[in-house]
Amino acid sequence: MPAPSDAKRHLRIGGSLPDAVTRSHLADGRVVGWYGPPGAVIDAELADQRVPPALAARYGASPEEFWPRWTRTECAAKLADVPITLWLAEHGLDPGPLDVVTTVIDEVVVSVAFPGT
Repeated sequence: MPAPSDAKRHLRIGGSLPDAVTRSHLADGRVVGWYGPPGAVIDAELADQRVPPALAARYGASPEEFWPRWTRTECAAKLADVPITLWLAEHGLDPGPLDVVTTVIDEVVVSVAFPGT
């Protein structure tokens, strides 16, 4: 797993980024692409976007706390190949023993994880 500073250098935010190893789509239409070692999963969210009301009622409404937790949990669900709704029903926003790097780049919260970590 790359260190947080190393992970940042493998991430790009822009248009469709078709050459990225993997990518995550943002609510504003941009894409976050991973350009590091293959096998990674990523999830990204706009840091200041409002937490959806149903999720806020269940997990907390503070975007500063919610989006890092959400992106880490999305990575865990992706690694397990489980839809996020099923993951939430069983685990809530607990990603389990996942070794994940979470960072903020240009007001975008990004988490990166690898299988077997």
